[in-house]
Amino acid sequence: MATLTNDFLTVTISEHGAEVTSIINNHTNQEYIWQADPKVWKRHAPVLFPIVGALKNNEYRYEGQTYHMSQHGFARDRDFTVEAQSDKQVTMVLKDDAESRKAYPFAFVLKLIFTLENNGLTVTYHVENPAAEAPLYFSIGGHPGFNIPVTPDTKFEDYFLAFQPLKSRVQVPLIAGKGIDYKHRTLAATDANLQLNHEFFKQDAVIYELNGRSAFSLRSDKTRHGVMLTTTDAPFIGVWSPYPTEGNFVCLEPWWGIADTTDATGDLTEKLGINKLEPNEVFDHSYLIEIF
Repeated sequence: MATLTNDFLTVTISEHGAEVTSIINNHTNQEYIWQADPKVWKRHAPVLFPIVGALKNNEYRYEGQTYHMSQHGFARDRDFTVEAQSDKQVTMVLKDDAESRKAYPFAFVLKLIFTLENNGLTVTYHVENPAAEAPLYFSIGGHPGFNIPVTPDTKFEDYFLAFQPLKSRVQVPLIAGKGIDYKHRTLAATDANLQLNHEFFKQDAVIYELNGRSAFSLRSDKTRHGVMLTTTDAPFIGVWSPYPTEGNFVCLEPWWGIADTTDATGDLTEKLGINKLEPNEVFDHSYLIEIF
């Protein structure tokens, strides 16, 4: 485990999956990260790589060969190596190996850089293509789960999802077990706060297309405590909580990629939202978690 601390927060990150397992407010001793009850959801804040969401039939094709991969990829279940650490920052690294190449035939270097400043934690995804000739195709995203309610004197239904800026956004339908119905995107009323209840997640994750800086907050009128996640360039965000099993948490998930569409061809190079790095190119993108 790696621990980052300052006057405001204490953050714990596991080398297994490079997963944030705890964010504690030092002034109130409140825990903001879901504590992975296996009866509900056994994870805290997994890294989604090299795919986001599920592949059609859990498989894809690349250069004439078919590969199998489960939902959200394998990085969340692999051990990372700590490359550098201080009180305020830690860098964890995962590289391709014989095991990864069974499901994903690419050379890669994946670094997760966690930086603590004041009441915020910045999570940076750094992906390198070390190959001499071949391109690297991948998706990547976050899946942090935040405790809702935050305080013991409030309940799940006291909270709402707030958007900044307040404007309508495109919602992307997810058909459970079938994939993204990208052809039937609709305009969502994200120009106002959305009250939370468990029925809100009846159709699985609620997905929005993004364009530029967007901030998503979990707040309540009954407490001043909450959390905000900000991204400047993620093309999608998913908002999820389990249903019909009810968990007292909500995931805010910035994605540079998305699950397969219902009409996906299976060719990785044609996948919606796929990122492509040429040899020696680098991908650097981040999001910010702020606690209040």
